[in-house]
Amino acid sequence: MSKKGKDGLDIKGLSRRNLLKAGAAAGVSVALGGSAAAERDNDGHGDERHDGKSHHRGKSKDRELTLVNGRIHTMDDRNPVVSSVTIRNGRFVDVDRGSNSGSKGEVIDLRGHTAVPGLIESHTHFVSLANRPGYHVAQWELASNLAEVLAMLAARRRDVPPGQFITAMGAGTPRMFAELRLPTLAELDAAVPDRPVFLYQGGGGPARTNTLGKQFFESATAPLAGPVTVGADGSIAGGNPSMANRALYHLRIRQTFEDKKRSALDAMAFSASIGITALLDQTLVAVATGTLDPASLDPQPTHALFNLNHYRMYDAWLALHAEDRTLIRLQMNFLHNQPFIAALGDLDHQLPELRERLKNQFQFFGDDMVRTGAIGEWAAPFAAPSSPDNYAVWYESQRLVAKARWRNENAQTTAVNIQQVVETYEAMDREFGIKELRWGLQHAGMATPEQLARLKALNCAVSMSGFTWLNGVPSATGAPVGPLYPQIIASGIPAGMHEDGVHIAPHNPWFALHYATTGLNVLGQQINPGQQISRQQALHAYTRGNAWYLNREDDLGSIEKGKLGDLVVLDRDYFAVSDADMRRTSPILTVVDGKVVHDAGVLHRDRSHSDDDD
Repeated sequence: MSKKGKDGLDIKGLSRRNLLKAGAAAGVSVALGGSAAAERDNDGHGDERHDGKSHHRGKSKDRELTLVNGRIHTMDDRNPVVSSVTIRNGRFVDVDRGSNSGSKGEVIDLRGHTAVPGLIESHTHFVSLANRPGYHVAQWELASNLAEVLAMLAARRRDVPPGQFITAMGAGTPRMFAELRLPTLAELDAAVPDRPVFLYQGGGGPARTNTLGKQFFESATAPLAGPVTVGADGSIAGGNPSMANRALYHLRIRQTFEDKKRSALDAMAFSASIGITALLDQTLVAVATGTLDPASLDPQPTHALFNLNHYRMYDAWLALHAEDRTLIRLQMNFLHNQPFIAALGDLDHQLPELRERLKNQFQFFGDDMVRTGAIGEWAAPFAAPSSPDNYAVWYESQRLVAKARWRNENAQTTAVNIQQVVETYEAMDREFGIKELRWGLQHAGMATPEQLARLKALNCAVSMSGFTWLNGVPSATGAPVGPLYPQIIASGIPAGMHEDGVHIAPHNPWFALHYATTGLNVLGQQINPGQQISRQQALHAYTRGNAWYLNREDDLGSIEKGKLGDLVVLDRDYFAVSDADMRRTSPILTVVDGKVVHDAGVLHRDRSHSDDDD
């Protein structure tokens, strides 16, 4: 690497000093229009009570927020639409009080806007977004054409020190943009001429860069990889070997821990800006080795965007939580990716990581903002009996989880594979009894009524996928491509919904809600005929349904006295606007734990009674 002195490196070195210069708080302040960092105070989250009181570090005054003059859909059992709510010390204490008189804190006039409970994501790989190298532009998944992508990259430049990368990775794919392609080197240069830019498509590339990025990648060196081959148009090939992954490696190894904290804050801010206030993270697909050595999972030139060190990938988030700087709620599942590994010997010696997890980890441990989950997206890679060794390992993983009394998930879409899951769950119930453990099925696309009934009898839940809208195409026979939403809802099984971001699909929940209610893919084609549900049903899945799936229905999912104070104020009436407009729904205000964590500036808040600066 070429150096420019003690404190700064040129583009080939990616200065640690420059990377820290903006600071994590500044990154979130820009992303939220300057609101979120100022809104977070030093209140503790781990000691909150259902009576609306909590202990506060260094505070004696109750923290209160009142919202008035809104159309607030509570999503409780009666589903009333109320005009006001009050949140005290992180929990709803009044619903439809009808007056702001006597309020002890800030009062926000919603001016007739629609509000709903904070949306909950029941299947995401959000930790990847929270570890992105560079100054990431998560918003590119909201763009509909290249002009919007380029404008977002240019806007991000204001927050990026000279020499540091602007990146956009994962969720954005050419199919989302009107031009059906990524920007060229020339287009990127025109938008951002003085910062290197790196765009990485989906979970494994290809990628695209501008002139400054090309100069860096073509001369980059590291212990495990040399320069990257970059085309004249800035293209970086995926495939095998993947130059896109090599480029990603060169950025990852230059990240500092403070960089990762900034990235986590930016990811949280983006989540708040699209209305997701709590999420069940399914971690990432670990490299399938037989070792328990965390160092073996450090960045490699072959690692794709969905590969991270799954022992260390939450470190930055946990550090921010210790500093009371988290913006949204995180629940972490544990995905285990060890199939049959011959070197480990017989079945009793397979699955070493899962065995250690079940012995040494607590499920559902933590507080209201950060907590562990259980086993998901899978305990071992799914395998059919036609692959005897791998099937034996998969089946044994189900037994180990059941025996340990843990919650468990499998993600399957086809009726054939779902049948195997159902039969195995029934076998686990006969051997160990699993009904009180609330096991789950992810995706559930083509689940039959009989399969759903059998799962329901086991006290299982399903989380319906919504990501098909992105890459799904009309069936040649005209049959729906799934999920079969109406029959899942009709079965009465607890049913949530998810987008499965941030590699194969975006994080934005409004895309999945649009697909579930219209059946239209990103190109406007009908791909799921006859399988639509109502907007009320879809939103119920993203709130009440997902709360049940997370084992948190007593705290999340509806606006009720005693529940955690999370809600989203929308820029339009989700229930009444056209289908096209509904897809473009955007929150103007997001509240988590009774604190404003996203503010688009639409409501012109009067904060004269706010206690944020106490």
